[in-house]
Amino acid sequence: MKEKIALLKEKIQSVRIKTPEDAEKFRVAFLGAKGELKALYQELKTVPDGDKKTIGQEINALKKMAEDVLNQIDIEEVKTAKKHSNDLSRPTYENQSGTLHPLTLVKSEIVSIFEKIGFSISEGPEIEDDWHNFSALNFPADHPARDMQDTFFIDCPNPELSLRTHTSSVQVRVMENQKPPIRTISPGRVYRNEAISARAHCFFHQIEGLYIDKNVKFSDLKQTLAYFAKAVFGDKAKIRLRSSYFPFTEPSAEVDVSCSLCESKGCSVCKNSGWLEIMGCGMVDPNVLSACGIDPTEYSGFAFGMGLERIAQLKFRVSDLRLYSENDRRFLQQFQY
Repeated sequence: MKEKIALLKEKIQSVRIKTPEDAEKFRVAFLGAKGELKALYQELKTVPDGDKKTIGQEINALKKMAEDVLNQIDIEEVKTAKKHSNDLSRPTYENQSGTLHPLTLVKSEIVSIFEKIGFSISEGPEIEDDWHNFSALNFPADHPARDMQDTFFIDCPNPELSLRTHTSSVQVRVMENQKPPIRTISPGRVYRNEAISARAHCFFHQIEGLYIDKNVKFSDLKQTLAYFAKAVFGDKAKIRLRSSYFPFTEPSAEVDVSCSLCESKGCSVCKNSGWLEIMGCGMVDPNVLSACGIDPTEYSGFAFGMGLERIAQLKFRVSDLRLYSENDRRFLQQFQY
């Protein structure tokens, strides 16, 4: 009996499974209902009682060895491969390609639009000091944006460090390190200390643009924004500028685009006004130019800034800002480009 066990052990150890057919033959030969291990268990009945325990343990160990050989391969995969390996008429599986995030799609589109008219891309740190985030941008010392309720300040030895509240800080760094003419856009994530809701979030994404050169006029700003609106919302898109205030631009304006959903006739999305607000803009304040080492008597410029989520909302009609950051595949898989 022990000789049979030793011989069977050698046979199991010498087996090499390379194909699904090999795996099935091995299973039938050693572990099947009429296999060699089954025969040993039947023969165990004839072994003297004093040796049954030892012989039984050896047979069990042999069975475990045979099972381990099969467990080294994926049995279900082997069965499937065996079943379909020669069926050339079976349809192929559809490739499940990944998708880009809707904000990435919008960002890429906007960047491409401005690159076509000579704008470069600039980036900067998300943790900023007071100078680049506020002071160089003409924010007064008592401006509400500097308060804890509007800004995330960093708990560190430097009390002036905070998460940037806009990508205008990148524009300051560009003006400090580059001589005019300057034509750049600054995409990136920004942070505000706001309650999270369908219409607001504690972080979001902006793209801000800056153009500095000699004799830059407000009409240049208007034509640039009109070009952008038509590129994003269609050739029929029109823009409207409304007077506003920003510390870093003078004069300043809010930019509205004609509602493409109702063709400016009035609907629930545009609140029956026929217009949708998309960004803020203005001529760069001379104080900002001076703070960045640019002579405001020689150079002028314009700046604009928009929220990516806002543009995405208008393009894709997404009503809840929280969907952009929840990683819900049901939402993300709708953006197949």
